[in-house]
Amino acid sequence: MKGSELRDQSVQELQALLGDKKSELFELKNKLQREKKADKPHDLKNLKKDIARIHTILREKELAS
Repeated sequence: MKGSELRDQSVQELQALLGDKKSELFELKNKLQREKKADKPHDLKNLKKDIARIHTILREKELAS
C-alpha cells in the first residue's frame, strides 16, 4: 500500500483500514505461534509497515487541520 493512495482517503476510512490491518496482524501472529512456521514470513513485516504508514498519514491530517 502506497502513501499516495492513503493520502486520498478520509480519516474515517483510514481508521477503519487501521483496525483491519491490526486485526490481520493479530491473526497472523496467532497463526505463527500455533504453527511455529509462517507460509509467508514477509507478510508480518509488510503489515507492520502498512500500520506505520497509516499512523503517519493520520498524524499528518491531524496536524494539517
